[in-house]
Amino acid sequence: MMTKYVVVGGGIAGVTCAETLSSLCPEDEILLITASPLIKAITNYKKITKTLEEFDVEERPNISLQSKCENVKVVQKSVRSLDAKSHVLRLDDGQEVVYQKICLCTGGKPKLIADKNPYVIGIRDTESVQEFQKRLSTARRVMVVGNGGIATELVYEIEGCEVIWAIKDKSISSTFVDPGAGEFFMAELNKEKETQEGKPSKRLKYTVDDIKISESDNTPIGGALGPDWSADLSMTGTQEISHCVTVEKCVEVRTILTKQEFEESGKRCCDLSGNPDQGSWPIYIELTNDKVYGCDFLVSATGVVPNTAPFLPGNQFLLADDSGIRVDDMMRTSEKDVYAAGDVCTAGWEPAKHWLQMRLWSQARQMGAYSAQCMVADMQGQRISLDFCFEVFAHVTKFFNYKVILLGKFNAQGLGRDYEILLRVTKGLEYVKVVLRDGRMEGAILIGETDLEETFENLILNQTDLTPFKDHLLDPDIDIEDFFD
Repeated sequence: MMTKYVVVGGGIAGVTCAETLSSLCPEDEILLITASPLIKAITNYKKITKTLEEFDVEERPNISLQSKCENVKVVQKSVRSLDAKSHVLRLDDGQEVVYQKICLCTGGKPKLIADKNPYVIGIRDTESVQEFQKRLSTARRVMVVGNGGIATELVYEIEGCEVIWAIKDKSISSTFVDPGAGEFFMAELNKEKETQEGKPSKRLKYTVDDIKISESDNTPIGGALGPDWSADLSMTGTQEISHCVTVEKCVEVRTILTKQEFEESGKRCCDLSGNPDQGSWPIYIELTNDKVYGCDFLVSATGVVPNTAPFLPGNQFLLADDSGIRVDDMMRTSEKDVYAAGDVCTAGWEPAKHWLQMRLWSQARQMGAYSAQCMVADMQGQRISLDFCFEVFAHVTKFFNYKVILLGKFNAQGLGRDYEILLRVTKGLEYVKVVLRDGRMEGAILIGETDLEETFENLILNQTDLTPFKDHLLDPDIDIEDFFD
């Protein structure tokens, strides 16, 4: 088989890349290769500001992409190997695909604490969510390890089950927010969850398709979860309780014991109140603070590693320190005519002052679209400028039912100690944090319905000297949107 453009991966980056190629090259056939029967489709795309965007993710059968983009052919197969020098991609059934340009969008795979332990699961794609739901339905107590987005959403959504949230940091959700915002969220941990019944949703909820997936250990990894993936999914255990979350800070998992190993160890197990636990559990988890908890299973939500196999053998890809395939400002890898986008790659160019890479669905979409533009431009002998979306980091999500917007160097990344913080906090309503250096805005965290995102984005981009105004910048009685208009 010969084709001009090949995209590998049916997640957000891959599908966006294929759709963009289809739009730019309606006469050329685009081949999308994915191991999963489902692709991740972006719907209800909405641009909030110059760099901030909001969208929904729906799972759809592969054929839906072919219906939408007539020149895209979707092949459900796994990749066996890549011969970059010969421009040949080999599939699991022995078929060879000869390409002119290829984009690798195979995402990341979960970093599991104990890869072979049957009581440890990762949350990455829809298949793993289905397995989690199945196990949770009979569970009394679970441990969630990790402090990023998926861990934060899981802890909030789980009901009818005791949850131990083990984090290595001093505050919750520290991958995204500072300790102050972590304390703001702490008050929400064990609150009764607000029902959304009868309320209109700002975003179409992420849904799980009923297509059955093989439970084999060799099941390929599906595309990453998108916004609102946890909403409207049943995450309920066996107990007659709403939220019951215990946070263990500054800890890691020391060891995971079977019931027999625990009984032979002589260790003591405690319940959530610190009293001896008289229950019987499938596994016992010892933390580095010497506490031992019995649990039905453990969720390892400790991030992902780039899913670079099987592209590395026989090729000369440059890898970044985080093991991602290094790409330049045209999304090109070190191998000719091989591009990469999304979680599998690492930006190797000198980043703009207020941009940083995080492996998020929003950046996966942006990279997928931009890589397609770069592939076409290169084919036409042209060079395009780095997309404006890489000028300022911008991300919107939802934690504990609060809208969360992150802009620029929102946690003062890379600023050392040469910065100051402005804060406005209204308990249970909003948390606004601004990072200033030399009187100019470097980043911001906006939690709640603040309506400040467009103004703050402009202040970061324009680098306006705010020294004369900083004492009133967060004054709720002053409409700064009009002031800086």
